[in-house]
Amino acid sequence: MARYTGPKAKISRRYKESIFGDTKALKRKPHGPGQHGKTKKKSSEYAVQLMEKQKAKYIYGVLERQFRKTFETASRKEGMTGVNLLRLLESRLDNTAYRLGISPTRRGARQLVLHKHITVNGEIVNIPSYTLRPGDVVGVRQKSKSLQAINDSLSGRANRFSWLQWNPTDMAGTFLNMPERDEIPENIKEQLIVELYSK
Repeated sequence: MARYTGPKAKISRRYKESIFGDTKALKRKPHGPGQHGKTKKKSSEYAVQLMEKQKAKYIYGVLERQFRKTFETASRKEGMTGVNLLRLLESRLDNTAYRLGISPTRRGARQLVLHKHITVNGEIVNIPSYTLRPGDVVGVRQKSKSLQAINDSLSGRANRFSWLQWNPTDMAGTFLNMPERDEIPENIKEQLIVELYSK
């Protein structure tokens, strides 16, 4: 069960945006982390590309080997590799559970999947990296529908994503199609990641 377990506020301060959800650290300390966080130095081209790749990994909760495999899968598909990469990351089960509002964070959604609270097409799936296909139905297991954490999260949800359709009666959502790039709200420059792996 590999995942990033280090400090979260430092990562958000490094990229000057909320990587792991809302944080007060950016308001209290708007500069970068560390003793020399306030200094401004020009980054090399490689450093900029690496930072962008690291940011995407942190946002989606994927470690290096899995991210590399996802990139290789994206490069074999038709179309733009960068867009394919983001589509594959968005179609992960833990990310979709987060987008549907079943959990307020991706980390929380990952935990729900691992603890067998989430189903795909009526079957329990406890693999966060499970890749959804268009038409798959992601729902909350019958025994888990009374969980306070899930109900609190769903009470504040809004149907903001066009590639997902939510049914509040069944507490299930349908993965309609792979999202287009302009529909994905994450601030990621995917072309920099493609350039980094192309070296």
